[in-house]
Amino acid sequence: MAAATVTAGLSMTSPAAGWGNDQAALAPDTNQTVESLAKTLEDNFVFPDVAADYARMLRAKQAAGAYAALTDPAALAAALTADLQAVHPDNHLKVVPPQAAKAGEKSSPPPMPAGGLERSGWIADGVAYVEFTLFPGDKKTLDGIAAFIGNYGDARAVIIDARRHKGGGLAEMDALFPALFEAETQLVGMDTRLAVEQAMGPMAPDLPTLRRVAGPDGVVRRMHFAMGDSAKARLGKAKVFLLVSGKTGSAAEHLSLSLKRTGRATLIGEPTGGAGHYGGMMPIAAGYSVFVPVGRTFDPDTGEGWEGKGVAPDVAVPADQALLEALRLAGVADVAAAAGRFPGPTA
Repeated sequence: MAAATVTAGLSMTSPAAGWGNDQAALAPDTNQTVESLAKTLEDNFVFPDVAADYARMLRAKQAAGAYAALTDPAALAAALTADLQAVHPDNHLKVVPPQAAKAGEKSSPPPMPAGGLERSGWIADGVAYVEFTLFPGDKKTLDGIAAFIGNYGDARAVIIDARRHKGGGLAEMDALFPALFEAETQLVGMDTRLAVEQAMGPMAPDLPTLRRVAGPDGVVRRMHFAMGDSAKARLGKAKVFLLVSGKTGSAAEHLSLSLKRTGRATLIGEPTGGAGHYGGMMPIAAGYSVFVPVGRTFDPDTGEGWEGKGVAPDVAVPADQALLEALRLAGVADVAAAAGRFPGPTA
C-alpha cells in the first residue's frame, strides 16, 4: 500500500486508500452521516479515549433528534464541528459538507490553500530574510529554498518569517535544516495511532530524517532529525530568528518547536496557533468529509505537545513588531529602513 504523506493540517494527497480519494456514496438521511462520523473518529482519532467521548456524544444527540432539522449540509457540518469541539477542542478537527455541485456527483476534498516561499532577499547588511506561508512540498518551493541557501549562504543572520504560515508537510524543513545545523540533531517526536497505519499504510516512508523508534502500545512513534553536516551547513554559524504569531499553525509550529528546543533559533512574536495534531481528510457518508487528527507532534524532552496552547516565543512582542525586534537583535542600526525593504504583512 502506498504511504500517506505526513501532513500537519492539510489534506492527505497520496493515493493511499482511505485518505479522501474515494468519497462515500450519498446517504439518504442524517443518521448515516452522524453514525459514519462517530465510527470514523472511533477508528482513527489520535486518542482512542477522546474518540470514544466524541462518538458517545454524537450518538446521544442524534438519538435525541438534535440534528433532525438540519437539512442544509453546511449547517449540519458546522453543528457537528461545534459539538465535537465542545467535547474536546482540537484545532484541526472539522467536518466539511459535500463539495459536489450536482446530485450524484462524487464530492471532492477541499483544495489545498495557496502559499509557499513568498519572498526572500537581503533585508540589511549580512542579514537575509525569507517568508513562508505554507510548506506544500512542491518543486517550486523546494527549488526556492535551494536558491535561498545558495544566494544567502554567507549571511551572518537569517530571519524566517512564519507569521502567516498555515502548515503543510516536512519536505521544506528537511531541505532547509541541513544548511542551519552543523551536526545531526534530534528535533521532535511524532506519534501516530497504530490502528490507522495498520488500516491505511504508513503515514510516512522510512527516511534518514524520520525514523521509527520504540513507542507506547497502540502508537507508531517516529523521531524527526535534522541531517546536519558542518561541511555543508552554509548557514551553520548564522544567528536565526523565527517570527511567529497566532496565525502560525500546524507544520509551522513543528518548525517553531524544532528550532526552539534545539536552541537553533530565537522565536520572536506571539504564541503560535496551537494546532499540534496532524492527519488528513477522510470521507464519511452522504459526501461529507472530516479532517481527522491521527497523530501528534511533541517535545522529546517533556513528552508534551502544543495542541490548544501553541509554542511560546522566546521574545514576546506584538506580531506586527516582530520583524523590527529581530532586526534589533541582529544588530541592525536603522531597523525601520531595513524593515521597509519587506513591508508588511503584519500577521
